[in-house]
Amino acid sequence: MVNHQPDSILAFHSCDLKVGIKILLGLEDLKQSNNAWDWLADGVYFWEQNPHRALEYAIESSKNEQFNKVQIQIPFVIGAIIDLKNCLNLTETQSLGILKNAYSSYKTIRESVNKPLLQNRGANRILDCAIIRFIHETNNEKGLAAYDSVRGAFPEGDPVYPSSEIKERTHIQIAVRNPDCIKGYFLPKPLDEFNPFLKKHINVSFLEKLSEL
Repeated sequence: MVNHQPDSILAFHSCDLKVGIKILLGLEDLKQSNNAWDWLADGVYFWEQNPHRALEYAIESSKNEQFNKVQIQIPFVIGAIIDLKNCLNLTETQSLGILKNAYSSYKTIRESVNKPLLQNRGANRILDCAIIRFIHETNNEKGLAAYDSVRGAFPEGDPVYPSSEIKERTHIQIAVRNPDCIKGYFLPKPLDEFNPFLKKHINVSFLEKLSEL
């Protein structure tokens, strides 16, 4: 499939300060999320061109307003340069057609074995996750090229003004499946805007602890 997206984009990841520092120093790699409710199925999740939303999510997670298997203690945002490579880009027509056809095949299979079709419930996108996983599995079975990343736009939140179809928290997310897509990480600037908790917690004691990792 011909891809018509930029060769590389800037995206941002919400995480805990300690995790983010380890990533920036090359001591760890980000782990893929593989929850049944993930919007774009398995992958490392990034907010495209949206460090403010990444910080907002990290803060909400630290307050238990977002569900994470490991709660964020100190909200932190890292930036990444990402090459989408072979991308299932759900903001363009061809990929949406693939998604629609996959749903039809998945639905037929579920019905043939008398299993009910999964249902999305708000932010719990269990059906969307299942369909995208089905696409990955089908490609693998057919010997087709695997998708390196999945990209999707999500309208979320209240209308920005009455009767508007534009939502306050609309965003584009990317799920990176192939770690080679990530070309490098960086600390977004201005620091006080995107990482307001950094200076408070980065001190001599913290740096000494990092040296022990």
